[in-house]
Amino acid sequence: MQKDKPIVRASAEEIQSMKDRGESRTDWERVRALTQADADRLAEEDDGVLPAGWESQVEIGLPTKKQDVHIRLDSDVLSWFKRQGPGYQTRINSVLRAFVRSRERAEETAP
Repeated sequence: MQKDKPIVRASAEEIQSMKDRGESRTDWERVRALTQADADRLAEEDDGVLPAGWESQVEIGLPTKKQDVHIRLDSDVLSWFKRQGPGYQTRINSVLRAFVRSRERAEETAP
């Protein structure tokens, strides 16, 4: 699905107010008529098939607060992340988080 507008943030109250005023651009009748199989198919078309075991990576709760830092990265590494599209900083953070978690697990099991 091609996005034609930038992603914006809104609180639940703001969204409800917009819906109450009839400002929603979502075709809710179409959404309600969508079967789970159709939703899964559309998600796979947009994002690809989920890898096996993805459920074990789900984190419930609020994310930790971000901290602004300045780091120097190899240009080829940064270019690769940027080529993957918007959200490259979030992806870099996810890779670093996975590395930290793997080290933490190793430390827990070390004698």
